[in-house]
Amino acid sequence: MKHLLSRLTLAVGLAAPVLLAHADDQVKRGEYLARAADCVACHTAPGGAPYAGGLPIVSPFGTIYGTNITPSKEHGIGLYSDEEFFAALTEGKRRDGANLYPAMPYTSYHLMPRADSDAIHAYLKTVEPIERAAPVTSLSFPFNVRLGLMGWNMLYGKDLKLAPTDGKSDEFKRGEYMVEVLGHCGECHTQRGLPGAMQQDKRLTGGVLNGYLAPSLLATDLAARGWNHQDLSTFLKQGMSAQGTMFNEMFPVFHNSTQRLSDPDLAAMATYLLGDPAPAAKVLTEVPLAQMSPSAQRGRQDYLNVCAGCHAPDGEGKPHIAVAMRGNTTLRLEDPRNLLRVIEDGIGEQQFAGFERMQPMPGFADKLSHEQLTDLLNYLRQGWGGQPGELAVGDVQKLQADAPPAEHKAH
Repeated sequence: MKHLLSRLTLAVGLAAPVLLAHADDQVKRGEYLARAADCVACHTAPGGAPYAGGLPIVSPFGTIYGTNITPSKEHGIGLYSDEEFFAALTEGKRRDGANLYPAMPYTSYHLMPRADSDAIHAYLKTVEPIERAAPVTSLSFPFNVRLGLMGWNMLYGKDLKLAPTDGKSDEFKRGEYMVEVLGHCGECHTQRGLPGAMQQDKRLTGGVLNGYLAPSLLATDLAARGWNHQDLSTFLKQGMSAQGTMFNEMFPVFHNSTQRLSDPDLAAMATYLLGDPAPAAKVLTEVPLAQMSPSAQRGRQDYLNVCAGCHAPDGEGKPHIAVAMRGNTTLRLEDPRNLLRVIEDGIGEQQFAGFERMQPMPGFADKLSHEQLTDLLNYLRQGWGGQPGELAVGDVQKLQADAPPAEHKAH
């Protein structure tokens, strides 16, 4: 008996380092997956502790607050089992059985395998517990009735289906999982219908979010805006490329998520989005001023007055100060709202990968008349955006009326 106990003790002693190494590997993997899933962005308030919740998420139905997902047993997820965490992540079910609002992207995460969920949970157990309650979401009737989400979930909760990948490369398949499930890109880049559900027949064709356009991510549309595989991979890794820089809602995605992903995963995402083989990126020819519309020709002077000091007279931009206008993806969007919003709202100072910085861009909402703003938009879009049409003052005023309240604007 004594000999048997000695052997058992030895076996346990030998197994312990293996088990600890496995647990450590799971935590490291979970940290990476949590980054890929961009958990910190929605569960961290500005200036707040990571994962402690409190971020206001504006929706058409009211403001929803990101929850505390630190290991706090009172305010966070410290009491969740792996099974309960998996249900929250993939079915939108809280530990107490209540339904989560679909601001939590369980409509994409429902395709996440249990092993990935368990790894994320293992990592979250290691972060510092924050003993603070996040603000309580309080929507108006009938959206405050969480029981009503049962029907919503039955209709839309598992709408997302991945397309068949027979014959596709392993890189393409990995990219599909990174984009569609972990990255849940479709949650912003897909139009939503009246019940707030993603319109799957318009998946990744773009959607409006707080007055900005999350543009189409379809391969043909990306190529039409000048994207190729290398530039798109660089954009995700560095937050900037020849097409411009990430701003608005995409900057936190870069800051918290994509810059921390592996090069093979970023390449896989680009392969999935652009297809394999990818369509040829469209190269624009700069339009001479004399060939532009009268409004665009007037806009040249407005550009020199308010833009050229940073973006340079001929639109080449200045390193560490302002991006180039030539080839800029925002100018190449058929929908002008993002360009309008940036000109009016400005962009705060941003820190990109390495030592790269971009100085803050002031907003010009109170400095340009409706006519001047329209002329400037036409000049930028026709000269460097490849947009042949001309915006009227009334078109710009309609977009201005759709602008979100100041407190809902992100930079």
